[in-house]
Amino acid sequence: MSHNLEEKKAIVAEINSQVAKAQAIIIAEYRGLEVDQFTRLRVKARETGIYFRVVKNTFARRAVINTPFSGLAESMVGPLAYGIGGDPVATAKVFHDFAKNNDRFVIKAGAMAGVVMSDKDVATLAALPSREELLSRLLGTMQAPIAKFVRTLNEVPSKFVRGLAAVRDKK
Repeated sequence: MSHNLEEKKAIVAEINSQVAKAQAIIIAEYRGLEVDQFTRLRVKARETGIYFRVVKNTFARRAVINTPFSGLAESMVGPLAYGIGGDPVATAKVFHDFAKNNDRFVIKAGAMAGVVMSDKDVATLAALPSREELLSRLLGTMQAPIAKFVRTLNEVPSKFVRGLAAVRDKK
């Protein structure tokens, strides 16, 4: 299906707007992938908040020119699916998990602002804890000293009450 010039400009502008607010881009070759498998990947990407698109590589190259992801342009060869996300770990995790279960879905490269990553780097990024998990760990760490301080403050009157109860029981 060929696009006229206005449609091409609209596609490049749409991808460019997604790239402008992205933290990571992951590209993967999908040669030989079946439709139902592809649909599952699209659903998972949508649930995670990842912009997922199969588009001509020339459109994607034009969209990343003069952005921190411009180094990724030389990896854009072959039939590629693009995952553009605001959370680098979530984006890498969705693509990596799907690639583990599907031999025909091969991660080619990825990029974070100014850094081009290999497929091994994407796998390493996918192994990191998610943003929510890291935030909950941070909150637990921040909350621990306060909780301990409150327990310590509570122990003084509790000890006093237990002492009074012991004296009462003795008399």
